[in-house]
Amino acid sequence: MESQNTCAAALPVSTLSEPLVLGKSADLATAADDLEAQLTSYRATGASFSRTCLNLTNAVSGIGVLSMPYAVAQGGWLSLLLFALVGAVCYYTGTLIERCMRADPGAIASYPDIGKFAFGSAGRRAIAFFMYVELYLVAISFLVLEGDNLDKLFPGSSVQLMGGYRLQGKQLFIALAAAVVLPTTWLKNLGVLAYASAVGLVASAVLTASLVWAGVAETGFRRNCTSVLSLGGLPTSLGLYFVCFTGHAVFPTIYSSMKNNRHFSKVLLISSVLCSVNYGLTAVLGYMIYGDDVQSQVTLNLPSGKLYTKVAIVTTLINPLAKYALLVAPITAAIEERFSLPAGSAPARVSISTMVVVSTAVVASTVPFFGYLMSFIGSFLSVMATVIFPCLCFLKIYRAEGILRIEVGAIAGILMMGVFVAVTGTYTSLKQIIGTF
Repeated sequence: MESQNTCAAALPVSTLSEPLVLGKSADLATAADDLEAQLTSYRATGASFSRTCLNLTNAVSGIGVLSMPYAVAQGGWLSLLLFALVGAVCYYTGTLIERCMRADPGAIASYPDIGKFAFGSAGRRAIAFFMYVELYLVAISFLVLEGDNLDKLFPGSSVQLMGGYRLQGKQLFIALAAAVVLPTTWLKNLGVLAYASAVGLVASAVLTASLVWAGVAETGFRRNCTSVLSLGGLPTSLGLYFVCFTGHAVFPTIYSSMKNNRHFSKVLLISSVLCSVNYGLTAVLGYMIYGDDVQSQVTLNLPSGKLYTKVAIVTTLINPLAKYALLVAPITAAIEERFSLPAGSAPARVSISTMVVVSTAVVASTVPFFGYLMSFIGSFLSVMATVIFPCLCFLKIYRAEGILRIEVGAIAGILMMGVFVAVTGTYTSLKQIIGTF
């Protein structure tokens, strides 16, 4: 049972918890609740302190680590201070979610439940909206990641299609990745995929080891090719930093799975520190080795043809392939509910999931730059889930009981920072994306 618990919490790479089993829901808003509530089917209650640490660390860790060196390149070395600040803020807002859970343990079991408890059905719908949008965009980022890295492993690949059209490079591998994940989206029971998606921590360790080897034995360190501070790149850096600490939507599920949930804040602190060390080490190594030439995915900078490069890329690509179906499953379920299609109907599930996969592949083929997409996700969606929603829900739930003025002031400051990052980061990332067309 304990291993099942590991699988349930090891899934997220975004602020979302991906369900393993789809259930019947009354409407679109209720379907959003299943993003977390349905994880209980694969969750063993009474998880130990150490097991929960592993679960939470796996939940927070994700593909954001690939963009850490690029984030530092955009903002300069001093932006790492903001990285530490973002980590501290996300830890604090995680404890706010814990306190919201304690307001009514019987009524609150998931992130959408917190929104409903605080603001009624409107709160649930707001959280549901951001969840579905983020799920879709993260699914797109998975395909972009696959296309970029496979193109590095097999450069110059192309296929001649009917009508004289040639599919090549990144677009070719995005199409192939979509073809690979498509059958997994037709599965009724996605639990088996959780085992493959639990290799995230291994992939992070392999990536760090590859960077160390590249710096020591191959490329060396370019201390003179780095910048101290770049104000123009800070919005992009902040957006990417927030991506690294997302995972708040799965916190209620992990909190409920603990044998003693009074220790959740300690578990969250340990997991945050472990992830910060991993992210920080990758950022420093990647930026010291490649300087301002570092790409949005540091794996693309690793020397071509080297064995450790191939191992790092392959291990990095396993997670997105395994998690893709887990991401689009709630989207498929929501569409089925929206159009009142028969629950559990195989033809409907296959048709809808196929359309979702094709649409994400088409959009992924037009996304010019992985870093800009991740920055948009972090600035707009991750900030909402990790900063704005927890703070607003906490203030609403505990306003009547009274909150210390110093804490109200701190939360107000965090909200202002969140709004600033959301506005400036979203504007900057959208401007960058549009400017590349």
